[in-house]
Amino acid sequence: MKHWISQIDQTTDAFQKHFGALSVEELNWKPNPETWSIAQNIDHLIVINSTYFPVISNLKSGNYKLPFMAKFGFMVSFFGKTILNASKPDRKKKMKTFPIWEPAKSYISPDILARFSKHQSELKQAIEASEDLIKIGSIISSPANKNIVYKLETAFDIIVVHEQRHLEQSKDVLSLLGKMATAN
Repeated sequence: MKHWISQIDQTTDAFQKHFGALSVEELNWKPNPETWSIAQNIDHLIVINSTYFPVISNLKSGNYKLPFMAKFGFMVSFFGKTILNASKPDRKKKMKTFPIWEPAKSYISPDILARFSKHQSELKQAIEASEDLIKIGSIISSPANKNIVYKLETAFDIIVVHEQRHLEQSKDVLSLLGKMATAN
C-alpha cells in the first residue's frame, strides 16, 4: 500500500515540477491534432482514476456485481497482466483509450494542476480505505468494460504506472514546445 502512495506522491510532485510554471496556453498546446496537450494528459488521469471510485465504494458496501468471467482465475490474471504491461511508461506502442476516458477536447482551465493535486489526495484516500479489500483479493471489472476483470491490487498497479506513462507523454509534449519556442 505504501508503495502506491509513495509513487502517487512522486508523480504528483513531478507534474508540479515539470509543468507548474507553464502558462495556460502552454498547458493546452498540442504539437498536432492527434497528440494530447499536457493539460489533456492531466485531465485524462483525473477522468480515468475517478471511474474507479464508484467501483471501490460498491465493493465496500457489498453492492458490487462481478461478471461470470471473474470466476476464472486465469482470465483475471491474464487481463491484469496484459493491461498492466500495456500501461507502462515506455510507450513503445501507442494505445487508444476507451471513449469514457477521453480527456476534454477543448481548452482546459488553468487550475488543472491544482485539480490534479486534489484528485491525487482523493486517490490516496481511496487506496488506503481499500486495504481490507486488497487483503481478501477482491476482483473488479474495468470501469470501461465489465468483461475485463482483474484484482483490485492490480488496478492500483495499473493506475500508478499509467500515471507515469502520461507524465512521460507530457514531458515529450513539453520538449516539443521548447523546441518550437527556440525555433521561433
